[in-house]
Amino acid sequence: MTQVDARPQAGDTAAPSQGGVRGKGLGGNSVGLVGGAVIGVSTVAPVYCLTATLGPTVGEVGVQMPAIFLAGFLPMLLVAFAYRELNRAVPDCGTSFTWSVKAFGPRVGWMCGWGLLIATVVVLSNLAGVATSFFWLLAGEATSSADVAALDDNKAVHILTTLVFIALATAVSYRGMTATKWLQYTLVGLQLAVIVLFAVMAVAKSGEIAGSLDFSWSWMNPFAVDSFAAFTAGLSLSIFIYWGWDACLSINEESTGSARTPGRAAMLAMVVIVASYLLVAIATQMYAGVGDKGTGLGNPDTADNVFATLAEPIMGSGLGILLFVAVLASAAASLQTTFIPVARTVLAMSTYEALPATFAKVHPRFQTPGRATIAAGVATGVFYSVMTVLSENVLVDTIYALGLMICFYYSITAFACVWFFRRELRRSPRDLLVKGILPGLGALMLTAVFAQTLYDMWDPAYGSGSSVLGVGSVFVIGVGLLLLGLVIMLVTSWRSPAFFRGEVLTKETPALVVED
Repeated sequence: MTQVDARPQAGDTAAPSQGGVRGKGLGGNSVGLVGGAVIGVSTVAPVYCLTATLGPTVGEVGVQMPAIFLAGFLPMLLVAFAYRELNRAVPDCGTSFTWSVKAFGPRVGWMCGWGLLIATVVVLSNLAGVATSFFWLLAGEATSSADVAALDDNKAVHILTTLVFIALATAVSYRGMTATKWLQYTLVGLQLAVIVLFAVMAVAKSGEIAGSLDFSWSWMNPFAVDSFAAFTAGLSLSIFIYWGWDACLSINEESTGSARTPGRAAMLAMVVIVASYLLVAIATQMYAGVGDKGTGLGNPDTADNVFATLAEPIMGSGLGILLFVAVLASAAASLQTTFIPVARTVLAMSTYEALPATFAKVHPRFQTPGRATIAAGVATGVFYSVMTVLSENVLVDTIYALGLMICFYYSITAFACVWFFRRELRRSPRDLLVKGILPGLGALMLTAVFAQTLYDMWDPAYGSGSSVLGVGSVFVIGVGLLLLGLVIMLVTSWRSPAFFRGEVLTKETPALVVED
């Protein structure tokens, strides 16, 4: 079917709005407040994040795990104010890319967009792999067959299953926001219901096993962490588990009330996420404790999948399988919604001539960035397959490098908010706070985490323990992927000079936003 080109055609007379911001041809009024919040929660994948990070976080900070989850939420909340205010002024599906171009110019904006794109491809690869592992684990539980569960260890079967998950997620995203929204209502509802049931049962059974703990308010004190190194390591983990809420903003052109609804949806999603994290963190800590043996959360042998260890003791063999279903649903749902921001960022970059024009095509029936979605799916499949065949260590280290890329583009976006609204900061105390102070603090916090992560990554012991010429592999991969973006940007600037001369998307600040 013919794709619709979102770029202005020769002979168009309509003037571009707000310094070059263009419509893309996406389907408007497709998602409301609740639908946007559900997509935000889904992209974060709370159940998957919890099973993968409860153990490592306890290993770093012990009983202060709930405090670290709160500390990780703070910079995300501050950055969310930046996203909300920028979206109100310039509701564009390019989000971080578009806003940082408007604030700092085309080169900084292009690199910010690249940070989002490469981080998302890595996350998509990881989510697809996790969905595959839990699919075969669940199949083994359902059939009571260890041989079926062991199929995940067969590299060929694992890669093929992962590619099937990627293809299915790509197909759903390709068909538009309506299909996405109703699928996500089901999957997110299942996730939240199961983890609430799990938490309630964990608290009810607290004290039944050795190592159980009584709740203490001291668990909420981040200053009780033993060392700054442990605090920053735990903070890096907790920042990762909040990543993805900004998917709410990437559908701003498809939302009802595009200037306000996406920002409110992001705030609502973050409240749901932090509440679920604290509930499960406290409940599991009360039941299992933080010991390094048996079911203790500090046991290194079970740290990468805590729910697999605790499902049957807490929920029993009958209900325990629901937890496996919830983890699979969480990874599968996030896999599908994570295609949303990457496809729309590619669409925006192509529309503004920062990427090849072919990606500026919108499907005439589904009103989605069809070619960009397919390209993201292909890139994810190729990346995961190559990394898995080359080395499991390389794949693990790529995932560890995610924190660097996340802090990179989030901090640029938050700084962009302060600079973009610099002329408005003295207009009212409200503007100074939500457009200046709060985003600025969030940007500084994430910049500090970025710098500390760079320092930690240099050590070969970080991640899988491998190194390249004495330098940690995680550092090489993380910095290498950002430098790859710099090379691609230089090539693109030669092929598409108009964008990089500031002639397509300009830095002019739009008219002041009138408050209600």
